Amino acid sequence: MAHTHMYTVDPALPEPGGHGLRLRAWDAGSDADAELWRRGHLDPDFRRWNTPLKLWTDLAGAREALRARARDAADGRSVTFRVTDESGTTLGEIGLGEISRQLKTARVGYWVLPEARGRGVATRALLLASRWACAELGLHRLELGHAVGHDASCRVAERSGYRAEGTLREAMFEAGRHDAFRDVHLHARLATDEEPTPPGAR
Repeated sequence: MAHTHMYTVDPALPEPGGHGLRLRAWDAGSDADAELWRRGHLDPDFRRWNTPLKLWTDLAGAREALRARARDAADGRSVTFRVTDESGTTLGEIGLGEISRQLKTARVGYWVLPEARGRGVATRALLLASRWACAELGLHRLELGHAVGHDASCRVAERSGYRAEGTLREAMFEAGRHDAFRDVHLHARLATDEEPTPPGAR
């Protein structure tokens, strides 16, 4: 594919940074990265609102999941970032999935480790990733869906300039199940929308 390089996170390129954060590639060969990723996915709050197709519970599974994300990035299907502070401490993850170069769209998802919550990490990371997606990938429309009732995620979306557009009926799995569904609030932001001021900006 002629354009796959546009979606990969090249270590030689400057990492997206700003708002006190850096967006870095996960390292599937790092036990520390795999353990942090595993811990994020086993967190009860993550599991309440997200139901992965496969839940990895051990380090080997976490490493395989990170390798799969690297392959998806190389193929231009998605990009997944490890969110860190300026010192390199991992705070969570933000990713762009279902990237369509033809339609200039993608779906955004994120999670924050329990110890990093309450500091505007998700909002700042979403602002950073959104700007990067529009500037570097040339995307026009970014969509964000969260389970109805997930008020914290709704606030992150709104603070990041993702307008509420409606409710998608039974568009995601119920917690811990693949045989039952729940409604989703759809938010979206366009490249032409004004970028909000990040929380705590001076």
